[in-house]
Amino acid sequence: MEILLTLYYGNSMKATFTAEDLRQINHQSLERLRKHELISLTLRLVAYAIDLYEKANLDSTNSSRPPSSDNPFQKGKPAADDANPATDQSKGDSNDCESPNDQDQGVQKDSQDADGSVGADTQPALPDNADNRKPGRQPGSQGFGRKGKPRVDDIQHHYPEQCVVCGAALDRDLLPYAGFYTFELEKEPLNIKIVCIQHLYYRQTCSCGHENIEQPASGHVSVIEGRKRDLKLSEYTIVGPMLTTFIASLNRDLGMSRNKIQRFLKSWYGFDLSIGTICKCIREAGIACCPVVDELIEQLQDAELVHMDETPWYQKGIFCWVWVAISHNIAIYQIGTRKKEQLLKLITEAFFGWLVTDGYGVYRSHEKRQRCLAHLIRKAVRLSGAVDQKAQKMGEWLLRELKGLITEMARGQDGKKPCRPILARLKRACNLGSVSDHAGLKSLAKEILNDWDAVVAFVKNPGLPATNNLAERALRWVVLHRKITFGTRTDEGSQSFAAMISVIATCRLRNIDPWDYIAQTVARARKGLAPLPIQ
Repeated sequence: MEILLTLYYGNSMKATFTAEDLRQINHQSLERLRKHELISLTLRLVAYAIDLYEKANLDSTNSSRPPSSDNPFQKGKPAADDANPATDQSKGDSNDCESPNDQDQGVQKDSQDADGSVGADTQPALPDNADNRKPGRQPGSQGFGRKGKPRVDDIQHHYPEQCVVCGAALDRDLLPYAGFYTFELEKEPLNIKIVCIQHLYYRQTCSCGHENIEQPASGHVSVIEGRKRDLKLSEYTIVGPMLTTFIASLNRDLGMSRNKIQRFLKSWYGFDLSIGTICKCIREAGIACCPVVDELIEQLQDAELVHMDETPWYQKGIFCWVWVAISHNIAIYQIGTRKKEQLLKLITEAFFGWLVTDGYGVYRSHEKRQRCLAHLIRKAVRLSGAVDQKAQKMGEWLLRELKGLITEMARGQDGKKPCRPILARLKRACNLGSVSDHAGLKSLAKEILNDWDAVVAFVKNPGLPATNNLAERALRWVVLHRKITFGTRTDEGSQSFAAMISVIATCRLRNIDPWDYIAQTVARARKGLAPLPIQ
């Protein structure tokens, strides 16, 4: 007790406490303190609590912390004592933007695509003389066009082959009635270059009198309410399929913003392309991949084992979630809510395989499920460092049994029998912890008991993995992309992003070059043709 009095005596002492200090403070020790000692200790505990409170309330608006460290559940909510309800929201430079679907021949739109997300309940703080402008090029702003004709590397002729009325063959002694330029990326063994292709279209009058006109093909049209021009996949465009895929890969795979992509093309290829056209290419590649994802979802229902996880995402400041469902050769991403309806879009009633998931409640309706033990181990590690000695010892006990369970099963089929005493000790520890006064210990113990069959499923079925690391690794690069871009802006952008990364990840799981496949898919989508399956 003398040590305790010496430790807390005097107003000049610092208001810092270690875990051992806090462990010694209890009802009996406080009763033995004199009045002025109790007041001194209380004031220093208050100062310590205030310091912790201020640290806990630091975010990107009042410190140097990045916006990605903010609490996603409180994003866009102003503080209670904030006099101005409009709070500044951080902006990224590579978000999905709404781009007009036009043949702009590289028209520069210097104010297009002011990317970034704004909170759902707030608007960014603007100067008094500024109005709430929509992102993108503003009406009346200066435009920039190409000067002179580009150097043509190849010419492609498009003739009407036969009469659509009588079916007679047509000759090719014609003059072109229309044409346009397309820039395409050519891949060579140790080199890639951008070439210019001139497309010439012809028309011919048949002997029956019908005029046959060859025109650029067109495919899917993506409609967004309020947009001036809908996004139309068409061969009549300035960017070829492979170059479109290359631009999309720089953004979706490498996380480069549209401005950086523009500078990259200018610096390394001497090729000028507008921000609006770059945005259009990124969207086109994703939308062309959407039918492929629909087919992959059907294939996923036949898988024997699927890992699933989810992580926060923003769509123009609205709090959403990115889901991933991944097997040994299929990876599917979707952006939506965190409700069970979103889960049923990935895992339907036709799925009878095993799910490996975390402890989120929507997964528990599936009978064949393995609970990720890595999540439980991390919670046990936290308990092992608790201030309360009993909770600390119980946390070490749970941690030891969970790790021992994985170790025994990792030894092979013979590890099933040695796991029985470990399971008995683990269940006993959970039963004791479920009646504890410590909130963290009680919560973890009940969590394990309530989901016991899923926690130990890999013991009865040795082929199951004990962790959900496959899904968590699949979401890692999505999290990094979210920190760079701050999410997407529209439903079309979210669908495009999820579809393209699904195709990229699936191709890599099957050892297929994703870029050749996506370029082929874009070319077919511009003609209105269905994509080929991923072999």
